[in-house]
Amino acid sequence: MVNVKRLPRRGGNYQMSTDVKGIAASDGFGIAPAYLLVDPDLTYETTQVEDTAAEYARVEAAFQASIDELSKIKENAKGRLGDEELEVFDAHIAILSDPEMMGQIKTDIEENHTGAEAAVDKVMTGFADMLAAMVDNQYMQERAADVKDVAKRALAHLLGKQLPDIAGIDHPVVIVAKEITPSDTSQMDAQYVKGIVTDLGGRTSHAAIMSRTLRIPAVVGSESITTTAQNGQMMVVDGLNGDVIVDADDATVKEYEQKAADFEKQRAQWAKLVDAPSVSKDGKEFEIAANIGTPDDVADAVKQGADGVGLFRSEFLYMGSDHLPSEDEQFEAYKKAVVGMNGKPVVVRTLDIGGDKPLDYLPLPEELNPFLGYRAIRICLERPDIFKPQLRALIRASEFGPLGIMFPMIGTVAELRAAKAIYNECLTELQASHPGIGKNVQLGMMIEVPLAAINADNLAKEVDFFSIGTNDLIQYNFAADRGNDKVSYLYQPLNPAFLSLIKHVIDSAHRHGAKAAMCGEMAGDKYALPLLMGMGLDEYSMSATSILRTRSTMKDLDTAECAKLVDKAINECATDEEVKALVEKELG
Repeated sequence: MVNVKRLPRRGGNYQMSTDVKGIAASDGFGIAPAYLLVDPDLTYETTQVEDTAAEYARVEAAFQASIDELSKIKENAKGRLGDEELEVFDAHIAILSDPEMMGQIKTDIEENHTGAEAAVDKVMTGFADMLAAMVDNQYMQERAADVKDVAKRALAHLLGKQLPDIAGIDHPVVIVAKEITPSDTSQMDAQYVKGIVTDLGGRTSHAAIMSRTLRIPAVVGSESITTTAQNGQMMVVDGLNGDVIVDADDATVKEYEQKAADFEKQRAQWAKLVDAPSVSKDGKEFEIAANIGTPDDVADAVKQGADGVGLFRSEFLYMGSDHLPSEDEQFEAYKKAVVGMNGKPVVVRTLDIGGDKPLDYLPLPEELNPFLGYRAIRICLERPDIFKPQLRALIRASEFGPLGIMFPMIGTVAELRAAKAIYNECLTELQASHPGIGKNVQLGMMIEVPLAAINADNLAKEVDFFSIGTNDLIQYNFAADRGNDKVSYLYQPLNPAFLSLIKHVIDSAHRHGAKAAMCGEMAGDKYALPLLMGMGLDEYSMSATSILRTRSTMKDLDTAECAKLVDKAINECATDEEVKALVEKELG
């Protein structure tokens, strides 16, 4: 939603300010000029030129500007990117310095009187097409994308346009984009990126999850921010309420700077709970754990006082590699996480690829609906050559501390038993040379398939723990793609029927002596927390940045009162809004 209003400027003049409403995705306040992460229009008119020398000089200037730009980006990225990633910039600079390509561009301009833009586009597209045609040389095929990227940069300089470049940002900005990819967020430096606003996405999109990990205030699913904001306009991002103010005046900036300062004071109060137990007002103990993507994230989890790692998304080890990680490579990563947690438990989700997480080096069949297709445990059960190295690495890592292994996308008891059988094969193989190995391992599964939630009583007999993945469980129960902002209104963790299903899963786990955990975003939701405590959920796993806020809220809640709240929510409410209003009324 967009709302335009007049704001007073200093000196009595007025400016037009625009309020944009979206989905609050990451807590905090971001205040900085807008930086549009949108490619400019690089279309050009094909012309004939007379002064060919001047035209080629334009090409040389554009290429040199591109080289200078890439050199600066590389320098800024040092310390944030590894040597391998930094080599990409050297490869792009080498392309811009290629004498054969430059010679062809010069010849085209001199002999055909072609304009600089058309000559660069024609020659570089030809080079890219030639590389792409080398079907027997994967390395050279991949270089085609590099040539196209460099051509885009050179054309931008010829046309006087600026390409967005996250890695090169060296001043405070609010990123404005249609959507943000995981690769975009991996380049962001929180020192300069003060906020994120997108047209698309929901609270459980990867952009939202990554922004919380990076502690960058974010509002997603605004629908219109890329057409409303312009580069350089002062932006205010309210990640608590989902509000964005475009072209904010001095008074508004001052108001939100005070709000930001107040919020930081609140964070300072939460920080005092780093070493405190996760306990309710009436003394019931719980666990508040962290969701992580790499072993390096463990340091932040510890810093935020996590009681453990409730979800280690192991697929990021695969997505960050150009090959299937070996058993030893995985072992080192899992060991680092386990050792880093200093005796606190680490739960690793086995490989969950497919859907929105493909691997370039592991082609999967094209599917009409990949989210409901060949993915996660379904791939692993069919490919023990992929599954067993991971399981062996995990078992070996368990010698350094308590470790949980959980299987994603389990739908049936048969699937769970098949996964356990492969695990037991690996365990038997390792115990032949390492007697007693595996004693620190617990086996669990994610509850994210609706049938698994319904059949929780039978599945609980087979595992040590459940971890409820509400991000997918909600989208599958409501038949609503969580990445589609048009149906984001159906992301309803507080829907009474859904709450009833969650309670059934927790009760089923407890009936059979299994632990009930939750690793979806619902675990860190301030409205859901008292309801989950009232249901007896044992572990709450969330973005590390949400841990201390949740612990602070938890210590003020009485579980007996929370249990009464659950009963009212499920039996007296009909909609998620009614549940939210009930929580606000009963708990203030």
